[in-house]
Amino acid sequence: MNLYTMTIAYDGTDFAGWQKQPHSLSIQESIEKPLHTITKEHVRLIASGRTDSGVHARGQVAHFCLQNPYPQKRLLRSLNGLLPPSIRILSIEQAKEGFHAQKSALSKEYHYHLCLQEVVLPFDRPYVWHCRYKVDFDLLSKSATYFVGTHNFKAFANERGPGSRPKSYERTISRLSVIETEIGARLEFEGSGFLYKMVRNITNMMVAVSSGKYPLSAIKKVMASKDRRKAPHAAPAQGLFLMKVTYPL
Repeated sequence: MNLYTMTIAYDGTDFAGWQKQPHSLSIQESIEKPLHTITKEHVRLIASGRTDSGVHARGQVAHFCLQNPYPQKRLLRSLNGLLPPSIRILSIEQAKEGFHAQKSALSKEYHYHLCLQEVVLPFDRPYVWHCRYKVDFDLLSKSATYFVGTHNFKAFANERGPGSRPKSYERTISRLSVIETEIGARLEFEGSGFLYKMVRNITNMMVAVSSGKYPLSAIKKVMASKDRRKAPHAAPAQGLFLMKVTYPL
């Protein structure tokens, strides 16, 4: 078998997330179909992780196998020629034996974009959360420090469905930076792995604290409770981007 890895960028607005679903259009299915058309093989893509409905990516990584070798540059051009404009393959490379897009990943980086202005431009609207609360930027930055490190993030994780609970809710966030932008703020999350809706849940907790809905001290209390009901609901999907997945050299 020939093992390949691809890096993918997509606008998740019109898709029901990464994973193939019976009655909705997914990123995975949208790429697998033209792959089959080109290679004449039934190809299954395995991604570094599932992105939810409406979430975007600039650096999603997936691997796939082909029985017969295929020139990578030609495959790249052919795929991008058949894919919708909202999905683009940035690179295709032959992978080392044993590579797995999910299991081999060392860390991931997500960015969440907040528009804190009174009016959001039509060009920005599909890619930001237009947050109408008055946000204290210093408090937003201080709240970020409470999430850095290794913690039990059960209070900030949703369940995908029955029987989908993870073995552990402990995760490590190595960096959570708050960057001021022309229209508001960009939250940069980097860590070894993230639970379902964890980034969006943390984002709304930070916004709630920085807008005065919760005191800063509430973050530790909510985290210690391990109770999802104690934290605010998830921030909207459209502000979230999977930026990069890091693997061993």
